[in-house]
Amino acid sequence: MVKPPVQDVSCMAFDTLQKLISVENIFGPQTLGKALSLALGGKGIFVTVVDFSEEKGREVAALVEKENAKFHSKLELPSAMFIKCDVTNSMDLTAAFEKHLATYRGLDICINSAGIVNPIPFNEDQTDGTRSWRHAMNVNLIAVVNCTQLAIKTMEVVQRPGVIINIGSASGLYPMYFDPIYSGAKGGVVMFTRSLVPYKRKGIRINVICPEFVQTEIGSQIDPKFVGLIGGFVPMEMVVKGAFELITDETKAGSCLWITNRRGLEYWPTPMEEAKYLVRSSSSRKRFPLKVSSDFKLPQSFEKVIVHTLSHKFRNATRIVSMPLRLPIKPHHVLVKIIYAGVNASDVNFSSGRYFSGKDKDEGPNLPFDAGFEGVGIIAAVGDSVTDLKIGTPAAVMTFGSYSEFIMVPSKHILPVARPDPEVVAMLTSGLTASIALETAGQMESGKVVLVTAAAGGTGQFAVQKGDYELLYLQLAKLAGNRVVATCGGEEKALLLKKLGVDRVIDYKAEDIKTVLKKEFPKGVDIIYESVGGNMFDLCLNALAIYGRLIVIGMISQYQGEHGWKPSTYTGLCEKLLAKSQTVTGFFLVQYSHLWQQHLDKLVNLFYLGKLKVAIDPKRFLGIHAVADAVEYLHSGKSVGKVVVCIDPSFSQQMAKL
Repeated sequence: MVKPPVQDVSCMAFDTLQKLISVENIFGPQTLGKALSLALGGKGIFVTVVDFSEEKGREVAALVEKENAKFHSKLELPSAMFIKCDVTNSMDLTAAFEKHLATYRGLDICINSAGIVNPIPFNEDQTDGTRSWRHAMNVNLIAVVNCTQLAIKTMEVVQRPGVIINIGSASGLYPMYFDPIYSGAKGGVVMFTRSLVPYKRKGIRINVICPEFVQTEIGSQIDPKFVGLIGGFVPMEMVVKGAFELITDETKAGSCLWITNRRGLEYWPTPMEEAKYLVRSSSSRKRFPLKVSSDFKLPQSFEKVIVHTLSHKFRNATRIVSMPLRLPIKPHHVLVKIIYAGVNASDVNFSSGRYFSGKDKDEGPNLPFDAGFEGVGIIAAVGDSVTDLKIGTPAAVMTFGSYSEFIMVPSKHILPVARPDPEVVAMLTSGLTASIALETAGQMESGKVVLVTAAAGGTGQFAVQKGDYELLYLQLAKLAGNRVVATCGGEEKALLLKKLGVDRVIDYKAEDIKTVLKKEFPKGVDIIYESVGGNMFDLCLNALAIYGRLIVIGMISQYQGEHGWKPSTYTGLCEKLLAKSQTVTGFFLVQYSHLWQQHLDKLVNLFYLGKLKVAIDPKRFLGIHAVADAVEYLHSGKSVGKVVVCIDPSFSQQMAKL
């Protein structure tokens, strides 16, 4: 690796340089290129300023040198340099990069900020566009492509990591009707930059920043009334902050940072929007493959948990039995070796028979029946007519009976996954409930205030809370561009929620939830994801905004009662909903099975790409005999994240080595 002998970082900054017809410099006191150059100089970074105007370009370079003087003294090389250049001239650009490389022997940061507006309204342009819209396209898009390509080549020559920041515009994300050429060019910059993610493998990260109107030469030409409608000019400091975030955050590559006064710094599009057009399921399995030998021996028998008597006390309702492993497997079926099984609050509903109903009111389930809702493992054997699944394939199951060392299920119920990791278990009942409810029942869109109750585990007020559901829901709501509020009980849970990016954590042990919502969200909450029931449901209903939606996924506070939950009476509910055009909607995952694979692929992709954090409770439960302990632990209110039982610890250790 070649490194400059005297400086740590070198940078090239291209700015807005030309009017169209007179080709005069418009480098005023407020330009993005100038602000960024000075900010970089203020960090001790050597800067090459590239501008069409020699006078203004040298002025900026001198200012950068003054900033740099705080860090450097007695240098053999200038800490800032000016190069006169027409960005639409490829020979000029090539010469500029060559001179920078010859001087500083490296290029760490390249900022491409050249941009001009079209002086003639497109619908009034009677020319051939050579001096108007064609030139605008050359400056705003073609020059950015050329500069990016030259920067990549320069960074490759010195074999050194680098960052390229292209200055786009919010008008590249949505249309700007009064200048379609500018909007089209900036849209091209956005999509061009986002398509350069693969260069991250070479250590070159290329990102685009898209501010709304900044008070520059271009911004001052916009109707002040329109600027006022969107919240005023974006402060230059906010743009500089966004640029430095893209420079310093090594996870950002192909990222588009949208900057507005209304919403602050926000990445666009959200991962949820990406999931609508990206097809990653097969590629994910190729990127994160788990190769398992298909010749492991099947035992003659296995153990599983069954419900032998109906009770909300899981330990009393269940026992472990040994079953013979019968071969061959039935046609159209597969045998799955369970490695991890997920624990759910509703396990006690299942063991008490609440999920079974028949034609007769008094008709109950046929005892005994298998327990457990979800698990991940390896396909151990396949029956006749199963051609799309192979032995050794990682798989998830969401059928009754996952508290078992082996389970036989119809092949159509298999959900292929990249790896049978414990985090994948959290993406099944919990993750799919969160993801599908968000999209269907919640009808989520950006810019809303979202409240998630019971977001990180148990509380003292209620018997237990489904923290694993809510942890994923709040992250997906945040990724979708919303302001997320979450309730929890205790400092440890509050800390976890803050780490996951929750905007406002309400620790009910330290604050009154009702008081906080009334004071900080006087207009109400747009979407509420509720699983507690009882008094919490009443509180949420009263906190709902106009047009608000309350999604009910459960009523966990009533699950532990001897006689099940008692129906509540909500006098005046219809009038309350009608007065504010509100919606209360229920969500039960079983009725959305046709969406499971699609949403599971999305969640797994987000997790393996590092965009989704899955919290697994640190308490370990090993082996089939630990299932009852795990269920009781979940209902103790102490859990933080998804509670998982490792059904086969020895196999999970082998998998970890792989």
